[in-house]
Amino acid sequence: MNADAKREAVYGAPPEMLAVRDDLTPMLSQYADRCEEHDDALVLFQVGDFYEAFCGAAEAVARTCEVTLTQREDSTGTWPMAGIPIDNAAGYLERLLDAGYRVALAEQVEDAEEASGLVDRAVTQLITPGTVVDEELLDGGRATYLGAVARGGDGGSSDSDAEGDTYGLAVVDVSTGECLVTGADRALALEELERLAPAELVVGPDCDLPNLPFDPMETPFEPEAFDVDAARETLSAYAPRPDAVVESAAELRAVGAALAYAEYAQGDSKLEYVTRVTRFDPREFLQLDATAIRSLELFESRSARAGSTLFSVLDEAACALGRRRLEAWLRRPLVDRERIEARLDAVEALCDDALARADLRDQLSSVYDLERLVARVSRERADARDLRSLKTTLDRVPEIRDSLAGTDSDLLADLRDSLDELEDVRDLVGDAVVSDPPQEITEGGVIADGFDAELDDVRGTAEAGREWVSNLEAREQERTGIDSLEVGYNQVHGYYIEVTNPNLDRVPDDYQRRQTLKNSERFYTPELKEREDEILRASDRADALEYDLFCEVRADVATESARIQAVADALADLDVLRTLADVAVANDYARPEFHGNAASSAGPTDEDAGIRIDAGRHPVVERAQDEFVPNPADLPRGSVALVTGPNMSGKSTYMRQVALVCVLAQVGGFVPAKSARLPVLDRVFTRIGASDDIAGGQSTFMREMSELTEILHNATGDSLVLLDEVGRGTSTADGLAIARAATEFLHDEVGATTLFATHYHDLTDAADDREGVFNLHFTAARRDGEVTFLHSVADGPSSSSYGVEVAQLAGVPASVVERARDLVDDNEVDTESTEEDGVAAANSETGEVTEVTEDGTLAAYVDGLENGHGQTGTPNRAAATAATTEPTPELDAVAEALREADLVDTTPLEALNLLSDLKGRLE
Repeated sequence: MNADAKREAVYGAPPEMLAVRDDLTPMLSQYADRCEEHDDALVLFQVGDFYEAFCGAAEAVARTCEVTLTQREDSTGTWPMAGIPIDNAAGYLERLLDAGYRVALAEQVEDAEEASGLVDRAVTQLITPGTVVDEELLDGGRATYLGAVARGGDGGSSDSDAEGDTYGLAVVDVSTGECLVTGADRALALEELERLAPAELVVGPDCDLPNLPFDPMETPFEPEAFDVDAARETLSAYAPRPDAVVESAAELRAVGAALAYAEYAQGDSKLEYVTRVTRFDPREFLQLDATAIRSLELFESRSARAGSTLFSVLDEAACALGRRRLEAWLRRPLVDRERIEARLDAVEALCDDALARADLRDQLSSVYDLERLVARVSRERADARDLRSLKTTLDRVPEIRDSLAGTDSDLLADLRDSLDELEDVRDLVGDAVVSDPPQEITEGGVIADGFDAELDDVRGTAEAGREWVSNLEAREQERTGIDSLEVGYNQVHGYYIEVTNPNLDRVPDDYQRRQTLKNSERFYTPELKEREDEILRASDRADALEYDLFCEVRADVATESARIQAVADALADLDVLRTLADVAVANDYARPEFHGNAASSAGPTDEDAGIRIDAGRHPVVERAQDEFVPNPADLPRGSVALVTGPNMSGKSTYMRQVALVCVLAQVGGFVPAKSARLPVLDRVFTRIGASDDIAGGQSTFMREMSELTEILHNATGDSLVLLDEVGRGTSTADGLAIARAATEFLHDEVGATTLFATHYHDLTDAADDREGVFNLHFTAARRDGEVTFLHSVADGPSSSSYGVEVAQLAGVPASVVERARDLVDDNEVDTESTEEDGVAAANSETGEVTEVTEDGTLAAYVDGLENGHGQTGTPNRAAATAATTEPTPELDAVAEALREADLVDTTPLEALNLLSDLKGRLE
């Protein structure tokens, strides 16, 4: 039995109980009833202070939660039983969720003291990966989505082919009330599903979903929920005009089913805090599929290093609202240039105003998670502390508005205007709830004095009674002459007068014995009993009144959910903009400039509409290295740059940093570069790294070809494509042919701006055949057989991949390295250049340093000094050739400086600075 089947086996009523159903005790019969009603989950049944499970479910709970398996006996037999404490349930529930179980909580829905007979229990909450609402089970900085996918039409045979090919996707965050819906063709819908990555997925009839690159729990749900009419009825509770929210039957079916399942999970009640169902078009955002998100390491790193993702670099958010919003912006960067510029204006304004930025951070750091707070309020699960947290957050709003008063940005001004101070809500909570309330809302001490006259009167009665009792001890000591007489109270016997045994002969006649102890007797008087009843009645009445008043206040706050959520929305945006500004200032990022707009029908047409980055850096890698070498990027629109060079020299880092600069810019952030002039991209595609899909029946090469197919079919002239070692998974001849054909197709047919890292040196000849194809390489220095990577990009192809040297660096046995070097020498075409004065000349086409003399001096000609990369992006081979055949005094002076450079005690970065200086002298 597989894991899924084992989990399903514990769902539903235990067969052994059903076999003796008529003879079960009332409680076990009720347990079986709840299990039958929720046969899609493991039922935890409240018994006193524990959630209990029986039979197979008990064994699963004991095994998963590592609790003791006990048993319960009655006339029908012995039943395995295991339980978890209600007060400490979160950790155990998390284990059950991690093990793949859906859990239904069957709680007591009436007071045990007031119940006549068996206490009634009902399933009040279904806990699944996509419907968790408990703060202890949620990641405060990440959205937790429940997703639903539906196919077009009403699912019947009458659907048109066009409608049947349309897919609807909806996600709901049950903890915050966020609800998104979209529709697209199957391929685009699946990409968006991968991008949103819901924790749980409800799949409609006739939906053909492949293996997904993430692992959601796929939950069966009643097909009727996907019916068009049923979905419209569900959605109408959240949007008076459902057809104005969605644009297709597929979208209607998806969002209707998602909301219906969310309601089912929360006890079949409407989610009052879902106040905005928002439709979006995936094409309104920069499209990043799961492969690109993974390859660029936006959220998850392939290494174990902390802080090794773009999200972690940017995550300076002061509150959970901002952290979730930052993730959303990174998953869906903009393609509307006006919106991008508005964000950049806001970030620049905050960069220029350090005081406002610091004030915002201080104020936002004391902001609670409004979205989840108001959701708990609407679900009637908020306690008094939650309401005080709500007030604390709203109290910050006027201060935040003041901090924004002087900032010069239309977006910041709009956000400031949208910050409703909600004085009515703040005053209500401030007047009603004490400043430091207890956690329990049923035991009094929650409602502030002066809020309700009746409550004050009742409290006054109780307080007067307690004051009378507190004075009773002194009066009775004086009346009886018993100095050791004491008045006390306990929950079992109530108020009492205690007299020690030696003084019993002085007890008045009106004392009535209440309790006998070893050394004393306890008594009460009729008047004390009357006062006690009065105090208890008043206290009970006060507690009940407080609970009712608190529920009324909570309900009043819930009616303002939409206003509170609007404030939360604005605070989230402000925190992200402030975060982007903080990161920009701290890391010396620059504001990017844009030309063209991928959202427009014409798109960029000018020759300058490519990617031009001056001194670009990788935002993550630069934090992990003491010395990071910045590199330029000059990629004309539609060009293909073939990047060669040694392994470990920085090719993949370079390609990723170009993509990350573009992504971060379209998020609305400043970028790690001296300057950047960019197009607005519509998509970023990546084909980086080797991986297989054994479960899906795909080898590494098949996976590579599948990803390449996706790129070649869907890339456009406004896309950025990163290819790394395409074709290496098969024979050299086949691989080279595929790489060459893909290069030509991207250049000739697609026109996408492309970076293609390769070790196929024969592929670099493509630059001779097509004007828009050019070569770049990463430089390296070799001395005494050892290679130093300079991590600097230059024009032209590399002369070597230094594979043997990299193998040596990796620790391959020396005998293997030497044998490999011999084999390379035997098969290598003799391209050695003439040596002079013991100094080896550099490759005249690439400028790549190939040797350093023993005394540490460098002799090389750096290609492109006269026409350096970063100006046109295209190597000028004719100029390089002319330079080597027609020496000038200026070139002789540069050559002399190179010969005199002592690199023994010089770092690679210092060497690069020297070369840059010499390049400037030549220019």
